[in-house]
Amino acid sequence: MCFLFFILSLSVKGQELLVKQNAVGIALENNFDIKVSNNEKEAAKNSSNVLNSGFLPSVFASGGAGYQNNENEVEFQDGSIQDDIKTTSNSYNASLGVDYLIFDGFGRKYNYKRLQEMYNISEIRVRQVIENTLLDLLFSYYEVARLTQNKHNLEQSLSISKSQLLREQYGYQYGQKTQLDMLNSEVNVNIDSINLLTIQRELANAKRDLNVILGREVNIDFEVDTTVTYAIDLTYDKMMTSAKLNNAFLLQAEKNITLSDYDLKINKSSWVPNVGVNGAYNWNDNNTDSNLNNPFSMASQTSRGFNAGLNVSWNIFDGGATRTRVKNAKIAIDNSTIEKQFVEKDLERNVANAWETYQNSLFVLSAEEKNVETNRRNFSRSEEQFKLGQIISVTFRLAQVNLLNAVTSYNQAKYTAKVAELRLLQLAGNLIGANY
Repeated sequence: MCFLFFILSLSVKGQELLVKQNAVGIALENNFDIKVSNNEKEAAKNSSNVLNSGFLPSVFASGGAGYQNNENEVEFQDGSIQDDIKTTSNSYNASLGVDYLIFDGFGRKYNYKRLQEMYNISEIRVRQVIENTLLDLLFSYYEVARLTQNKHNLEQSLSISKSQLLREQYGYQYGQKTQLDMLNSEVNVNIDSINLLTIQRELANAKRDLNVILGREVNIDFEVDTTVTYAIDLTYDKMMTSAKLNNAFLLQAEKNITLSDYDLKINKSSWVPNVGVNGAYNWNDNNTDSNLNNPFSMASQTSRGFNAGLNVSWNIFDGGATRTRVKNAKIAIDNSTIEKQFVEKDLERNVANAWETYQNSLFVLSAEEKNVETNRRNFSRSEEQFKLGQIISVTFRLAQVNLLNAVTSYNQAKYTAKVAELRLLQLAGNLIGANY
């Protein structure tokens, strides 16, 4: 019997075959963390718009109407009194004006640039969230692939154990085998059955985990592509150079220095006078009517016209608050620079560690591949000898278990090496669009 442990993909009728690129597309569209980060980027984009810059004038309009009805008592110079005087008045007004700040010491300019840098940082953060999501997605995907292959290997092992049990049962019936041989084979079948049930449970859980990352119904069943390809053009120098140019953490550290510099310039602008202009068109209409016996008791007044002004304000001394803010802004620049230096050194270490881990993983993969081939030949030979009655069932079982352990270890090494490669690509800022 030929014992096959290698299957590149498993296709079950009626089940979705979820290839890696499709999984990436689904995650980019549905993943909850990516949706939130995209919304935050959109908010940052709104804040960086010229409408939030202070460069545009403010236009205002106002209007109103009033009514008064009063009863008055008037004593005239001749001593006569009129106590039933009723006075009514109506008033109307409207105004349309413009305020514009011409110059504020360039504070508005640097604040606008700062807002644009905040938007740039939000784009980097979205990219960082996408990278982290892709890494989680691919880890989960390859875990499903690993368990899928392990499940297939255990199914093959169980099939062999059942065939061995059947052979032992026939041998016992014809007096060629002992009852102990038959009982040992039953134990082997039970062990393989339990191990298969365990793998099936782990595989079902891993699929649910992947569905959560994909942002879809958790109980959707699917199969995955178990093939793995590795990048062939990676070098240590190339990865280190790319990391210093593209790593998301380092890019954010550089942007933080720029933000601190803008904060310093914004605070310095408080030492400069502000110059602004304003203008308005006003209209007022007032009407008063009274029953006083006076030909001039009814009056009406209407006024309209433009007004404009230029204003200059200069906060000559604010108790030292601006001076304190400027000093603290300079300290913030120094801290941002130090932080960038730390991030750069930390990145160099992480890339070096990731590269070494990747190289070790490839070596282990090569060694495990050779180990599988050795155990496969040993199993084939043991299988032939067992059929000829040259070895006992215990020895055959040992060869079977050794091969199962070897292919399981190779399977683990195969995906461990790929995961190490993906971590290295993320540090280098090359994960998005890479060969998964």
